[in-house]
Amino acid sequence: MSTPGPAAQTARDIIEASRYLMLATADATGRPWSSPVYFAHIGFTDFFWVSSPDVTHSRNIAVRPDVGIVVFDSQAAIGTGQGVYMSAVAKMLEGEETARGIEAFSRRSVPHGGPEWTSEAVRSGVGLRLYRATAGSHWILAKDGRPDNHIPVPFT
Repeated sequence: MSTPGPAAQTARDIIEASRYLMLATADATGRPWSSPVYFAHIGFTDFFWVSSPDVTHSRNIAVRPDVGIVVFDSQAAIGTGQGVYMSAVAKMLEGEETARGIEAFSRRSVPHGGPEWTSEAVRSGVGLRLYRATAGSHWILAKDGRPDNHIPVPFT
């Protein structure tokens, strides 16, 4: 495996240090909604969270799976913060699809003081479900003083 470049390393560091991502969804009419969700990831491209299918972001994903994601340190001093921005496609996972993601979610949850999770805890009919967003592109903003100067970050 090759060593990541500086932009990829910055993105990895931000994602690893963060517990929450900001999930941006839209309903069928395009009305936006943003939600912070506790997350786990696999390979910096698959992001998992547990939510009720009845909450706004879950209902939005059901009708419009394209989402935006930002992971950032909300405690950074003004002018020093950096974030990872992603375009992704999200879905509620069903049946056998949950095993890989819930294992990653549980592995991250336990050291942060959360519960151990199993596929049984996110099956149909129990109230909570496992969601996955697969990021198709990542970028960070350059720290060169130019506004909105995106640096693509390859994760393949």
